[in-house]
Amino acid sequence: MKKVLTFLALLAIPFVLMAQKEFHDARIHMATGHIKSITASVMGTSRVITFTHDGKMMQEGMSNPIYDAKGYLQSMSFSVEGMPSTVKYKWENGRVTSSVLNVMGTIITTKHTYDEKGANIMDVLIMKEQEIQTQYSDYKYDERGNWISRKAYMAGQTIENTRKIEYYK
Repeated sequence: MKKVLTFLALLAIPFVLMAQKEFHDARIHMATGHIKSITASVMGTSRVITFTHDGKMMQEGMSNPIYDAKGYLQSMSFSVEGMPSTVKYKWENGRVTSSVLNVMGTIITTKHTYDEKGANIMDVLIMKEQEIQTQYSDYKYDERGNWISRKAYMAGQTIENTRKIEYYK
């Protein structure tokens, strides 16, 4: 009987691992699930972020992604106008709390604040000792719980951010 239980437990392990599969790269963009792409639009400018079937982010020019043992993206390199750039992420409780972007020698730090439900309510961008705050509200969500519209308040202006999320079947 003990051998049968051990055998059944071993058979169950792959199914448990599949059920626990997380797609952490989408969390960088404050989304969850088996996402194929996110098309974000801000003030008429669109940007598309795609993800592999196994949840890894793919962006044009992205290279050298470094992940920790739990599968969280720690850093990556990319090119801005032909110049090498990097971004490093800090994670807490499954969320990105800050990122440090080095674009052609200029360091830009972004700190994220979340409410008790997990919605990003404020970002603080720090560049050359200047801080710019952006507050977010009026979220609208898709059927899978990811935001598809929100209002951003920055420097006395209100901007609507929208995005379309395509999921893997």
